[in-house]
Amino acid sequence: MHSVEKIAFIGTGVMGFAMASNLLKKGFKLKVYNRTRAKAEPLAALGATVCDSVAEAVRDADVAISIVGMVSDVEETWLGADGILKNLPRGAIGVDMTTSSPSLARRLATKGEMLGLEIMDAPVTGGDVGARNGTLTILCGGRESTFKTLTPVFEGMGRTWVRFGEAGAGQLAKAANQIAIAAGMMALCESMVFAKKSGLDVPLLLETLGKGAAGSFSMQSYGPRILKGDFKPGFFVKHFVKDLRIALEVAQEHGLYLEGTALALKLYETLMQKGLSEAGTQALYRYYTRDFA
Repeated sequence: MHSVEKIAFIGTGVMGFAMASNLLKKGFKLKVYNRTRAKAEPLAALGATVCDSVAEAVRDADVAISIVGMVSDVEETWLGADGILKNLPRGAIGVDMTTSSPSLARRLATKGEMLGLEIMDAPVTGGDVGARNGTLTILCGGRESTFKTLTPVFEGMGRTWVRFGEAGAGQLAKAANQIAIAAGMMALCESMVFAKKSGLDVPLLLETLGKGAAGSFSMQSYGPRILKGDFKPGFFVKHFVKDLRIALEVAQEHGLYLEGTALALKLYETLMQKGLSEAGTQALYRYYTRDFA
């Protein structure tokens, strides 16, 4: 395959809707599917065809992209009778951009190869802001030739795309990313709680620290949201829990115990128990303030 024109896009949630929108703006022809059809229908105004099944969306696609929620959703989307692998035309490319299991990514690539398909795992980082602005970082695993073919597609959604190796390598890179983010969000929330209890001007502190060594994406993007009491999801707590569990499972396979990541998982699991599974990851601040109302 030397060109990509027709894309099937599966999953139009917080991230997927913005990513699909940007691809439409770049001139790609999109067929879209979401389990809750109402979340996909606004894309029709941008030129997308809204489909009633995964099979309908992917049947004549050059590239099929999925970004769904849980590992079980990836399995259903790709391996079910109505799924991508059984309905994507031979010679096409499949790209799973969900944060998922490296072992599942390798399994999909192997099954895809048997069916004459090229499969790549390409989870993203950059949150809802990066998705809207088309500035995501895309972490890829799969064949070099597939990666090169997908360059114009990645250009439509991101600012940086890097191939880390064969199938599963993108998911491993995303696990490393989530490990770093977990520690960073804990640090941000603890810093803000400390500053508030100490009587400091927290907005002034964030503005100042953001210019120094403590500055981070989390501080710049989520610090202001926390100050406003905005805990709406750029990335769901429930999905972050899934990601951290995957990271710890892989770490265990390598004989590693990651204390910071394990602690972050425990704190986020507490948020889920308190009914905050669909809040944004910045809701960790509410753990430290015991604000679970």
